[in-house]
Amino acid sequence: MTRSTASTMSLAASELDAAWWPLFERLQARGVMGEAGQRSASLSLRLPGEKAMWWNSAGACMPRCFSWQGVNAPAAWPDDADTHAALYQLRPDVGAIAIGGGPFGLCLSEFGGAMPTAFDEQARHLGRMGPPADDVSELGRAVAGGGNALLLQGRVVCLGSTATRLALNAELFEKCAKAFVLAAATGGKVRPLPWWVRRIANGRLMKDEQKAIARFAQGLLPEEAKGY
Repeated sequence: MTRSTASTMSLAASELDAAWWPLFERLQARGVMGEAGQRSASLSLRLPGEKAMWWNSAGACMPRCFSWQGVNAPAAWPDDADTHAALYQLRPDVGAIAIGGGPFGLCLSEFGGAMPTAFDEQARHLGRMGPPADDVSELGRAVAGGGNALLLQGRVVCLGSTATRLALNAELFEKCAKAFVLAAATGGKVRPLPWWVRRIANGRLMKDEQKAIARFAQGLLPEEAKGY
């Protein structure tokens, strides 16, 4: 590792440290980090250029650094840290993960565990929602399509390339879930967007994800997506 690379990685880690609490407080304030009585919610940020992450459960004092370099998550890892590590290994474009969910997102398990892509922003930033997963071993098929939201054991898992994108995705997911759940609960039909709209939006999302992969590989944080 060169001195300049080490300096860049150190800068990125410093940015993540500064982003941690504002992200946690934003997600909590918007009600998308779980409900009372639910299993502990959690949040993590990937360290660029490393096989490691800042992780902690909601309400904990400070995030802790965990590495999955060359090994599977050890049994001593707390709560669902192994789930976060597994997702980062499956999706090298992802830089931030929140597990918890808002009240409407958590209701999706009663309506099949997934919802159709019915809104423009949903298609552009969340992509196609994969099937619900009952175990960490099923995460691969749930995120294979590049989507940024899924249900794992009834909890909402939201993904983003950056801390800001994660916050926006989590808020967007809850809004879409609210519209879907209310419509489905009253017997209404929720029709997906036309296939060509979904294809164009998904293509733009895939381009963003490829750019994020390249940035992380260079030890850099991804640039924020601009416009539609």
